[in-house]
Amino acid sequence: MVGEFVVIGLGMFGRMVASSLASEGQSVLAIDLDEEEVNRMAADLDSVVCADATDESSLRELRLERMTCAVVAIGAESMEASILATALLRQIGVPRIIARSLSDLHARVLRAVGAHEVVSPEVEMGQRLAYRLSHPNVLDRVGLSTHTELAELEVPAQYVGKTLVEIDVRRRFEITVIAIQRGGEVISNLRRDEVLRAGEVLVVIGSPDAIARFAAKV
Repeated sequence: MVGEFVVIGLGMFGRMVASSLASEGQSVLAIDLDEEEVNRMAADLDSVVCADATDESSLRELRLERMTCAVVAIGAESMEASILATALLRQIGVPRIIARSLSDLHARVLRAVGAHEVVSPEVEMGQRLAYRLSHPNVLDRVGLSTHTELAELEVPAQYVGKTLVEIDVRRRFEITVIAIQRGGEVISNLRRDEVLRAGEVLVVIGSPDAIARFAAKV
């Protein structure tokens, strides 16, 4: 589904969000006060505007209320600007506002002035890196809820050559194997006698603790 997005702030995070949305076929308007940053992104986006996002009249002239979502990506250079821009977007009537926070206090203030969602890229990246270092054979994971996640992990060495029935992961570890990546092929219709091979990747669903216990069997 194609939406209309506005990204405010064209630092590294803002540029990545804007360019990634554009590559997904979304319509993107980017706003930054720095003319150099605006010129850098002009060829990659539908529309890039040099404007002050803390000025209400400037934002209203851009008719941002028609946007599907606004991303306030203003970085560490101005916490005050990100708060004011978020508040103005809410007043204008943007239906969904996602704001980048730089601290817990900043996040609380952003929510208080109108952000529907707050993201902390540095915190999230730090957590992901720490998890990868602690669980090196977990290749990727996505939280589905507070207690459930989807993860990709290498077949633990001690289970190579065994079948899913022999391992009995559902009973022993309370996780479910939903697919196996074997070379360039993804096998989702799994047989009970499927033999696991070295280098294969399992796609599993379970609680974070259960997946970590299974991944530790190396």
